[in-house]
Amino acid sequence: MKMDWLSQRCQVPAVQSCSRPGCFTLLLAMSLSLLMYPVLKSLALQVHSAVTGSYISGAHSIAFINCPNEQIAKDIARAIMDKKLAACVNILPRSSSMYFWKGEIEEATEVLLLVKTRTSKIPELSDYVRSMHPFEIPEFISLPIDQGNPLYLKWIEEGVPDK
Repeated sequence: MKMDWLSQRCQVPAVQSCSRPGCFTLLLAMSLSLLMYPVLKSLALQVHSAVTGSYISGAHSIAFINCPNEQIAKDIARAIMDKKLAACVNILPRSSSMYFWKGEIEEATEVLLLVKTRTSKIPELSDYVRSMHPFEIPEFISLPIDQGNPLYLKWIEEGVPDK
């Protein structure tokens, strides 16, 4: 009763409050924006790259694979090239390796493969190498290419189909 009298006596314009559906929609939109930021940034970089012809850092990678001898290295390199998983494989002969294996220090002479490919192909390349490599746990390490000769990076892109 007193509140009705007070509200009639003091006619203050009603303050608009945030309705629950409106607040929820705003909160949802903000959350989705934050979650989608990496995807939107990547998409924006790809569009920028397509328009300007500039390189997107990390779009290509180099993988390092050690092999027990030159013949196995050549066989793996040829198989990688046949499947178009790389634009180029360098075979670096006779590197000395020292590593722990089953608790003991081992020494070996190995052949290193440097594989240039699209970053998107790294999982498929890794699976393929593991399926054919003679080592129980083959070395497969990849690093993204930050920068390089734009013509060479474009050549990698053309040599390795995206699909």
